[in-house]
Amino acid sequence: MPARKDRRTRRIVLIICVAGGALLTLIGIRYFLVPQSAARTFGVPDRSEGFELHYIVGLRNVWLGLLAVAFAAQREWRALALWFTAAVVVCFADGLIAATSTGSVPQVAFHLGCGIASAVLAVLCWRASPANTLGHPQTGDFAALRGSFAAFQRWRQAPDRPL
Repeated sequence: MPARKDRRTRRIVLIICVAGGALLTLIGIRYFLVPQSAARTFGVPDRSEGFELHYIVGLRNVWLGLLAVAFAAQREWRALALWFTAAVVVCFADGLIAATSTGSVPQVAFHLGCGIASAVLAVLCWRASPANTLGHPQTGDFAALRGSFAAFQRWRQAPDRPL
């Protein structure tokens, strides 16, 4: 029964990770389509004449969102855990930027909420990882090396070994 609960939990975390990556990708695309509105939603006023900064932020969000979706599709739990751990810092930094720029409560709350959600997902992804220790048999980190060493030991102890 616990294995079934584990699979269900992993599936739920996986779905949330894919949704989070897809959402970030859509936010990035929004910066390309309606940059002024996206900047206001982010929590910074539109002061620039061009949209270069908006496109930079949009591109950042698109590739990071697609990266999260790719990690989730491959069930790369440790990669997702690292991704969401880094997202915590980015979300809180974005919240600080929004707070010192416009100070608008909904935008700041959105960034802080995303930071908290990212922290929770990072922990869940670490827990979902089938191998959160170095050299775990399922990761193959040292399994091949151990097998080669064992074969070498058998060869070395053989009385009629070829030189």
